[in-house]
Amino acid sequence: MNERTQVGIVGAGPAGLVLGQLLHLRGIESVVLEARSREYVEQRVRAGVLEQGTVNLMKEMGVGERMERQGLVHHGVELRFAERGHRIDFEDLTGKAITVYGQQEVVKDLIAARLDFGGPLLFEVDDVRPEGIETDAPSLRFSHEGEEHTLQCDVIAGCDGFHGICRDAVPDGLLTFHEREWPFGWLGILAEAAPSSDELIYAHNPRGFALQSMRSPEVTRLYLQCEPTDELDAWPDDRIWEELQVRLASGDFRLNEGPIFERGITPMRSFVTEPMQHGRLYLAGDAVHIVPPTGAKGLNLAVADVRVLADALERWFGSGDDSGLRAYSDVCLRRVWHTQHFSWWMTSMLHRMPDDHDGFQAKLQIAQLDYVCASRAASTSLAENYVGLDLPT
Repeated sequence: MNERTQVGIVGAGPAGLVLGQLLHLRGIESVVLEARSREYVEQRVRAGVLEQGTVNLMKEMGVGERMERQGLVHHGVELRFAERGHRIDFEDLTGKAITVYGQQEVVKDLIAARLDFGGPLLFEVDDVRPEGIETDAPSLRFSHEGEEHTLQCDVIAGCDGFHGICRDAVPDGLLTFHEREWPFGWLGILAEAAPSSDELIYAHNPRGFALQSMRSPEVTRLYLQCEPTDELDAWPDDRIWEELQVRLASGDFRLNEGPIFERGITPMRSFVTEPMQHGRLYLAGDAVHIVPPTGAKGLNLAVADVRVLADALERWFGSGDDSGLRAYSDVCLRRVWHTQHFSWWMTSMLHRMPDDHDGFQAKLQIAQLDYVCASRAASTSLAENYVGLDLPT
């Protein structure tokens, strides 16, 4: 079956769905293809911190109603080290805030909005093949419900994640990859327990990093630094709670405990692809960059990418001006590298380093944390990056 659209979008994560919604609001047609089932993508637990700019965009796109009702607005975070807490006040330092609202909830809202306006969205699509990306008539070949399809496009947007197929469609030798594998991972859990603090707690501890976050007033999201090769069987509930209590200790603070209903171990990676485009293929989100989760930037960076892409496509389809498309990589990569630096800095400052045999790096980390919390200028730098930088384009 042969079909046609203006923009073929591969991937129904935040990047692909936000792009589809932005294009719809600009009168540009798109088709979204997703390899997984709707149930899978709507239940996939990922990031949960939205920058102020992401929150504003959700509202502008008309998909922010449930986020405004259920999202938890935070005006600061706590850095905890040497068993003492230090609050970074976003409101005072930047006039902005962040909102805790799970990625799966963002995805649900975007899928509902797309289905409401009848935008084509195909789940459980197999064998997607971008073709002709170096021509003026690219296409996507794929199988869906046992039938072969060819989707003719003006542009293809590869929003299909780190393990997707779009990045590999670029001929060998044309992309440069920058990568760092961190020597630790995160054990993350969801627990039926009320959050023990109104805001996120980032804890530096000799036994390793820990983070207290939340998903709702009844559900806590918690993370522990662990070995990247650890198996979940090595982390029974009692050991998890014991480690969390020790690493988050401060005065008479006591972490609320409850049944753990989800858990997983995530390796830590920093990754950037340059450029983020080739021919009529434009890559966005995790397909071209991964950041350590310490800075809470992955979803927000993906949204920033497709916002730039949507603006460039609107100009091109509207007037034939391709300057925005030609500049897409340069504009996005400026933010990507700023964000990589912030995520690297937060990760380096807060995690126990396996090769720190004499404690030298740990002392440097405490000195850095002390400076960040004692200096308004340093606190402002952290706050500005955390709530989202306003970078001129």
